[in-house]
Amino acid sequence: MIPSPALANGSALPIRDLPRTGPEELNATLLAAAADGARIAALFGVPEDALGTPDAPADSIRLIALVADDVAHALRPVSATVSGRFESLTPQLPQAHRFEREIYEQWGVEPVGHPWLKPVRFQDPARPRPGQRTRAEQIGLGDFFRVAGREVHEVAVGPVHAGIIEPGHFRFQCHGEDVYHLEIALGYQHRGVERALVGGPGPRTRHVIATLAGDTTVGHSLAYAQVVESLSSTSVSSPARRLRGVALELERLANHVGDLGAIAGDIGFLPTSAFCGGLRGDFLNLTALLCGNRFGRDLVAPGGTLFAVDDVLGATLSERACALRDPVTRAVELLWNTPLVMTRLVGTGPVSQELARQMGFVGVAARATGLARDVRHDFPSDEAVSKDIHVATAESGDVHARALVRWQEIQASLDFVVAQAADLPQGPTLTEVGPLRPEHLAVSLVEGWRGELCHVALTNAAGRFALYKVIDPSFHNWAALAHAMRDQPISDFPLCNKSFNLSYCGQDL
Repeated sequence: MIPSPALANGSALPIRDLPRTGPEELNATLLAAAADGARIAALFGVPEDALGTPDAPADSIRLIALVADDVAHALRPVSATVSGRFESLTPQLPQAHRFEREIYEQWGVEPVGHPWLKPVRFQDPARPRPGQRTRAEQIGLGDFFRVAGREVHEVAVGPVHAGIIEPGHFRFQCHGEDVYHLEIALGYQHRGVERALVGGPGPRTRHVIATLAGDTTVGHSLAYAQVVESLSSTSVSSPARRLRGVALELERLANHVGDLGAIAGDIGFLPTSAFCGGLRGDFLNLTALLCGNRFGRDLVAPGGTLFAVDDVLGATLSERACALRDPVTRAVELLWNTPLVMTRLVGTGPVSQELARQMGFVGVAARATGLARDVRHDFPSDEAVSKDIHVATAESGDVHARALVRWQEIQASLDFVVAQAADLPQGPTLTEVGPLRPEHLAVSLVEGWRGELCHVALTNAAGRFALYKVIDPSFHNWAALAHAMRDQPISDFPLCNKSFNLSYCGQDL
């Protein structure tokens, strides 16, 4: 197993104490951890010179893995230094595939034996990438797997889509209506966010974090706040922690309600689609009640929250949330009680539990296969005041299961918000944050509404970010959509896609 120390969620350790081994031992360690039921929460590279490693070769890259053991509630870091190339882990541990592709495109160290080293984000395949060699030595963004056969055809969708939607390209290999293979190409709006965060934190850092994925503003802001608080040894007051927990569940409520309405819309079931569309706005307005912004901008900050809630506002929030329970229930029960709707949801886009384990899926995508994987319970931190919420799971892994998990989570989050808002403690909600500890690594996990948000920061000798790494749940789960479409009619793609509702911008950091 991975050597000590284990990290608590929202904690930090000196970089010199980061367990270090050789590349082969790193792979063996990750394989052994996966065999014991653990998974890769993060795997990334950072130049040794950025870590201040003495006498490190100029081209050496430190690979850092963060292993999440959900059963033991332990986060275990391990690292290895590589130069030029290393043996790919993907053939034996498929959940490493996208991490290794990203490492290659960012740092030019090649995972030898990786089956498909396609770029993760950079959309121009002719442009040289940092540290990489020639165009001929790499697979381009425009390259796709192809299925051969006289009656096999391709269907290309995107990257430009109808309506207001972010860009992403979907390439289907089909035989008639049946999909043999779907390949997803993203990276069309790569924003260089992680690169922009290096040297922080600064006046703009908190605002950049809030836009990592605009529908997950509270979740990402909370993960960032926990990183800074751990690096600065800042204690957060109980009123701030409780308010953060309420805001996180309000974000979950708005998005889950909206998703159920969108799923109904994709099968042409207008009653639930219309009702949930309006109810989503009502939940967004509850967040606006807290901070003046429907998406929670400027609510969560390192040290606590920038807004406080008095008894009157708390009671109002609780009453308004409670009043939404009946209309949400009526709107959603229309889905379950309509046979034609169930015909479209049940059995569509299934993902097995074994695949979810192999690929490291998180959030709703994992829980819909029966995996009780939830940061609020598995890795509770000082901010995880919602840790007593029941973990909602289903078994079938199809669109119906993903919708059912959302509905169960809506009910649990509503109970939590109504109870907590009515009894929020009074007192200061913001603590002054001191300087960050130099040459430390900090990690924060938050259960956002899509799934696990992972933020990792490494500081330099001056106490500034030498690297800031973000793993949005979409980074794990885009492969789930591709697998869900296999052996499905292509006409089911909009419904399958919406049942995952993954983020383009959360992937294209």
